[in-house]
Amino acid sequence: MAANPKRKYTLEEYFELELSTNERFEYWNGEVFGMSGVSKQHARIETNSLTSLDNKLQGTACRVFPANMRIKVPSLPPYRYADVSVACGEPAFEKIGGVDVLTNPTLIIEVLSDSTEAYDRGDKFTHYKSIPSLLGYVLIAQHRPHITHYEKNPDGSWSYSEINEISASVFLKSIDCALDLSEIYRNVTFPAKPLPNLREPGDAIQ
Repeated sequence: MAANPKRKYTLEEYFELELSTNERFEYWNGEVFGMSGVSKQHARIETNSLTSLDNKLQGTACRVFPANMRIKVPSLPPYRYADVSVACGEPAFEKIGGVDVLTNPTLIIEVLSDSTEAYDRGDKFTHYKSIPSLLGYVLIAQHRPHITHYEKNPDGSWSYSEINEISASVFLKSIDCALDLSEIYRNVTFPAKPLPNLREPGDAIQ
């Protein structure tokens, strides 16, 4: 996600940009942020997550949406993009800037990148919490098998769990579905771990 610092955009200019190109942009305080150009790892994990959930939720009241679905975030207008989202029950949409925007996601999934991880874990999640229907939030790492799962409690607070084993699964109570890490990371190659430095202090370097 990269900002264009050269100029400030009005909302009307932003909506025109969204409608006139095939790219995805987010808007905040006059700045426009490009949402395209993910890594092959990111794209594979995103596709795997979408496909796995879509298969598992067949015949249920839940519907899975890809990354190009705009989501209304009341505290961060006009809308945001998530990597994957799920709406259970009848999906509700609102026209904002001439496009359809999902207003009632039940679950949101973000695939973490070095440039967006702090934002996805912090400010973006804080704003996502302003969505009344949101009950679950999942963050998926690229560099190793690792998922952070946030779940909304009946009192409005949020609890979280972390899963680190490729053979494990995470149960998403919000959509009554388990997501297997082996499916999420299918055909994903992780960076090699660096070898430990076995050289003793004082040894000559050859």
